[in-house]
Amino acid sequence: MSTSWKTAQCGCWSSAFWVKPVHHLASSSYAISLKDEMLENWIHNMATGESPHAFENPFPDYNGEKLLGEDRKLASSIADRLKESVGRLLKHLHTGLSHDANPKRPDFSVYTGTSGYAYLYLHLHRCLGVLDSKENEQYLGQALEHLREPLANPQGRRHTFLCGDAGPLALGAYIFSKMGDERSSTQCIANHLGMDKVDREVIVKVTRAILDSGQAMGSQARDNPPLMYEWHEKKYLGGAHGLAGIYYTLLLVKDSEVWPEIEKLVRPCIDYMLTLQFASGNFPSSIGSSSGDKLVQWCHGAPGWVCMFVAAYKTYNDKRYLEAAERCCDVAWKRGLLKKGYGLCHGAAGNAYAFLTMFRLTQNQKYLYRACKFAEWCCDYGKHQCRTPDRPFSLFEGMAGTIYFLVDMLDPLNAKFPAFEF
Repeated sequence: MSTSWKTAQCGCWSSAFWVKPVHHLASSSYAISLKDEMLENWIHNMATGESPHAFENPFPDYNGEKLLGEDRKLASSIADRLKESVGRLLKHLHTGLSHDANPKRPDFSVYTGTSGYAYLYLHLHRCLGVLDSKENEQYLGQALEHLREPLANPQGRRHTFLCGDAGPLALGAYIFSKMGDERSSTQCIANHLGMDKVDREVIVKVTRAILDSGQAMGSQARDNPPLMYEWHEKKYLGGAHGLAGIYYTLLLVKDSEVWPEIEKLVRPCIDYMLTLQFASGNFPSSIGSSSGDKLVQWCHGAPGWVCMFVAAYKTYNDKRYLEAAERCCDVAWKRGLLKKGYGLCHGAAGNAYAFLTMFRLTQNQKYLYRACKFAEWCCDYGKHQCRTPDRPFSLFEGMAGTIYFLVDMLDPLNAKFPAFEF
């Protein structure tokens, strides 16, 4: 038995402040209070009229630059700088993690914890290790090292890939298989999920439960779409916590037993989502949100909607969905260099994946150019006085996610948002 990475992931799925640069993060003398940061930031924004959420984009837009080499990968003139930045940031990551080796409350999740570092090193193994057999083994070994504690201490509270035990188990199954240890690979899945792994019938049952739940809530109000969901008693809309992420995921389920129902139910839901787009191209974070057109980030804004619109365009061949995705990318370009940082969930790296998704679909190099410019911004990690994330080195909030994105940029036609795009 050989465990593929896509199988391992799918089998375990169930679902602006100013501070000092990042190289100070590991220092115990780093002690600016959050209240002081908020006050300083508010005073500055009031005095200058700047957005509290995003920096003004300093880059000119695309003007015909050649960005791909003959191998269809990123041109070496750009790739070389990204590789240098990856190496430098990896050193910062190692230093930061060594200073935080024994946290009081260990986090084993893919989202903000130890398993997220394993995910990064697996990505390095797959994308960079092929160039050097020694590095190949080192990356895989480092991935496994970051998984040892999560695999030895299952939390038993959540079953999701990002925040639960499913994440480290899926990673463990794949990594052990790549290392030739099929026994341990099988144990990661069989000991927790049963020897039949996750078969087709289970996937169909979970999909039906999602559809039934959505229809039940959708029927509670006349103005609801056919499928409606809540999280923490709020009707979130974005890619991470809301409807855009759920509808996108449903469109990935092509099983003939449930696909006709998905196809019928999801289209009016996408049409409903179209009605929520602001003139800017952005979207509210939740239904009835009082914050308005504020958050342009993967988790709660337009960048997280692009995958849904692209999947809908591929499914229904309706140009309205493509045009909506284009407007999402336009607002991400204008307002996507976030003061929250450089990360995936709510940072410049995550927003750049919207451009990469559109580039894969359209082959329009305007979108690759925009992703390159956001990558250029990320190469200057720590120089823009962004807010320090709560988990500054993690995959979804911090430095690990930025490194993941910079590595993905080297092969943009195969770049996909981690744990989300397939």
